[in-house]
Amino acid sequence: MSGTFRSLRHHNYRVWAAGAIVSNVGTWMQRTAQDWLVLAELTNHKASAVGIVIGLQFAPQLLLLPFTGYAADNFDRRKLLLVTQVAMGLLALGLGLLVVTGAVRLWIVDVFAFLLGCAAAFDAPARQTFVSELVHEEDLGNAVALNSTSFNAGRLIGPAVAGILIAAVGSGPVFLINAASYVAVIGSLMLIRRTEIRATDRGSGARGGIADGWRYVIGRPDLVASMVIMFLIGTFGFNFAIYISTMSLKIFHRGADGYGFLTSVMAVGSIIGALLSAGRDRPQWNFVMLGLGVFGVGCGLAAISNNYLLYGLILAIVGIASQTVTTSIVGLVQLGSDPLMRGRVMALLMAISLGGTPLGSPIVGWIADHFGPRWAMGVGASAGIGALIVGLLYLRTAARTRAVESLEALR
Repeated sequence: MSGTFRSLRHHNYRVWAAGAIVSNVGTWMQRTAQDWLVLAELTNHKASAVGIVIGLQFAPQLLLLPFTGYAADNFDRRKLLLVTQVAMGLLALGLGLLVVTGAVRLWIVDVFAFLLGCAAAFDAPARQTFVSELVHEEDLGNAVALNSTSFNAGRLIGPAVAGILIAAVGSGPVFLINAASYVAVIGSLMLIRRTEIRATDRGSGARGGIADGWRYVIGRPDLVASMVIMFLIGTFGFNFAIYISTMSLKIFHRGADGYGFLTSVMAVGSIIGALLSAGRDRPQWNFVMLGLGVFGVGCGLAAISNNYLLYGLILAIVGIASQTVTTSIVGLVQLGSDPLMRGRVMALLMAISLGGTPLGSPIVGWIADHFGPRWAMGVGASAGIGALIVGLLYLRTAARTRAVESLEALR
C-alpha cells in the first residue's frame, strides 16, 4: 500500500472510498442525463438553458457560504454527510419519478437542481475535510488525490453508461439508478469504525466564523492565489457539460451516446491526472503552472478541431491538466491551512470554484447559442491562460519575498 495507493492501508478510508466510487458513478450518470434532458428533450438544443440549470445547481455554494463552512468546522462531519447524502438520494428519486411519468418540466428541473445544490453546498466542504479524519496527516495529500481519482472514475463510467441507457430506455431510469447508488455511500458511512476516526481540532463555534476564514485567507498570499485561480477556471473554464454537449450535437452531429463517449474520454485523462498527483509525495506549485498552461492551450486546440476523435484525444489531455490543477490546489490548501480553519477555508475554496458557475455557465451557454460552441471553448482557453498569469505573478512575488527574508537573515 505504499506509493500511489498508500491511503488505502487505513480501514476507514477503504470503506469510504468503496462507497464513494459507486455514488460517483451514479452522480455522473445523473449529470449526463440532466444535461441531455434539458438540451435535447425539454428545449430545442438551447445551451443557455443547460447553463441556467448548472448555475442554479451551484449557486447555493455562494448563497449558503456563511453556514456551510461553519457546519464543516463545528458539526460531526460523519453525521452531516449522512444527512446530505440521504437528501441528495431522495432528490434524485423524486426527479427520476417525475421524468419516468412524463410530468417533468424545465422549471421543475431548475427547482430540483437548486435543491440538490443546497444539499451539495453542505456536503462538499464536509466531504473534503472528513478525509483528514480517516488518514494520517502525512497521507492527506494522497487521500485528496485518490478522492479525485474516484470522482473521475465515476466520470469515466457514468456518462458512457448513461448515454447507452438514454438511447435505449430514456433519461428517467438514469435518475432512479443514481438514487439507488446513494445507498452505497450511506452504507460506508455507517460501517466506518468511529473509534478509529482521528480527532481533529474544531472551530470556536462563533456564528461569524466564516469572517475569520476570510481574514485568514486574505493574510495568506498563497491561499489568495489559489482562490483566484480556482475562481477563473471554475467559473469560465470548467463548463465541460456545455462544451462537450454542444460540440457533440452541433459540430459533430452525434447523439446521447456520442456525448457520453466524449465525457468518458475526458474522464480517462482526468483519472490519469489524479493518479499522477497521488503518486507525488506533496502537491507543488510547478505542477499547477504546468497544468494551467496545458489546459489553456488544450481548450484552444479543441475549439478549432474538426475531427471527432481528435477532439476526444484533446479532451483527454485537457482532463489530465484540469485534474493536475484542481488536485494540486486542493492539496496545497488543505495541507497549508490551520486545522482550526480548514473547514472554513475549504468551504471558501468550494464556494469560489463552484459558486462562480452561476455566473460562468449562463454566459458560456449564451456564447455557445449565439456564436457557436467553438467560441464557448475559447472562453475556457482564456480562463486557463488568465489563471496561469495569476499563478506566475504569485510565484514571482513569493520568490522576491523569500529573497528579501534571506538577505535580512544574513544581516
